[in-house]
Amino acid sequence: MTQQSRAIVIGGGVGGLTAAAALHLRGLRVTVLERAPSLEPVGAALSLAPNALRALDVIGIGGVLRGLAAWQGGGGTARSSEAESGGGLRTPGGRWLTRTSAAAAAERFGGPLVLLPRATLIDSLAALLPPDAIRTATTARLADPGDTGRPARVTTSGGDLEAELVVAADGIHSDVRRTLFPRHPGPLYSGFTTWRVMIPVPGPAFASHETWGRGRIWGTHPLKDGRVYAYAAAVAPAGQRASDDEKAELLRRFGDWHDPIPAVLAAARPEDVLRHDVHHLAEPLPAHHRGRVALLGDAAHAMPPTLGQGGNQAIEDAIVLAHHCDDLAAYTAARLPRTTAITRQAVRTARLNMMSGRAGVAVRNAAIAALSKASPALLLRGFEGIADWRPPQPPYASDQAPVGNS
Repeated sequence: MTQQSRAIVIGGGVGGLTAAAALHLRGLRVTVLERAPSLEPVGAALSLAPNALRALDVIGIGGVLRGLAAWQGGGGTARSSEAESGGGLRTPGGRWLTRTSAAAAAERFGGPLVLLPRATLIDSLAALLPPDAIRTATTARLADPGDTGRPARVTTSGGDLEAELVVAADGIHSDVRRTLFPRHPGPLYSGFTTWRVMIPVPGPAFASHETWGRGRIWGTHPLKDGRVYAYAAAVAPAGQRASDDEKAELLRRFGDWHDPIPAVLAAARPEDVLRHDVHHLAEPLPAHHRGRVALLGDAAHAMPPTLGQGGNQAIEDAIVLAHHCDDLAAYTAARLPRTTAITRQAVRTARLNMMSGRAGVAVRNAAIAALSKASPALLLRGFEGIADWRPPQPPYASDQAPVGNS
């Protein structure tokens, strides 16, 4: 790519904006096309693992985001020794199956796990781009993927645009993916639905936790700004919704679980609760590119949220794509095996934590508790080879002045 090469990014979410920022730093003229009327993100919070934070170092914002970790070596915003002690996995009655600590995870993988509002990351990424680079309320359709002899072409309501690179970051139901790979079966319902809330919760502090029941899970995590991010999941038919409201549905399913779950539910209003069914790409794509078009994030490899890696892998994609923007076959070679393996691991984890048979759950819990006693770092093992990933290029923005809107 030359310094005057053009890049069009379809989708203004985390992956799309990371790609836009990285390509902008490479010297490309970038245009982001977002169909929503604003960049206000769908969703509540996002967990950035050390692998994604290293990727964000490449565009100069990893260090700032690390400062938003709720745990800061005993400081931060923790309000009690329990909150500072870390988290772990619990049963609905409150028994700890295994414990871990933020310090142990940071030491093992070379950095903290940062949970932050999704809007904070979106704003940080958008600030790296010129103000005229982002076009909201703009629908986009891939008209021609291009090839070595011609640019790609995208049709919008304002006319056609051409570019040497088109980045498809248009989500799990990607129109671009269907255009490039019409025979691919597309996303599959994962068998469960999710709820999310991000709210202030009065009362004493508590440790982060994830709780596994029978075909249901709940997670509660304090944020540095004092709010709480909570999520839940349950086996349910696709498309099912509460007959009254989703807060009432959460109360029916989780209202008798251990503290602080009742307090979180009491603090939530019905309008605070977001619900989405979970889908994933069970069959990997044959490639993450075709012609001059590259797919990233959920458009390329949607996965269940059970490893917390969906957004993290989109960020990795974006940084690797910027590194290989003049050789999309190298981008596919770098990303397809890794994202396929992580997607499969997320699916296996979903089968384990959404297990619903009484006998199977009892065996699962007993095995986790026993293995945890034998090896306290059990929960961290599943992230080896994931959280310790490093980008292919050095952080070329780290030693420069911040890139602003000039």
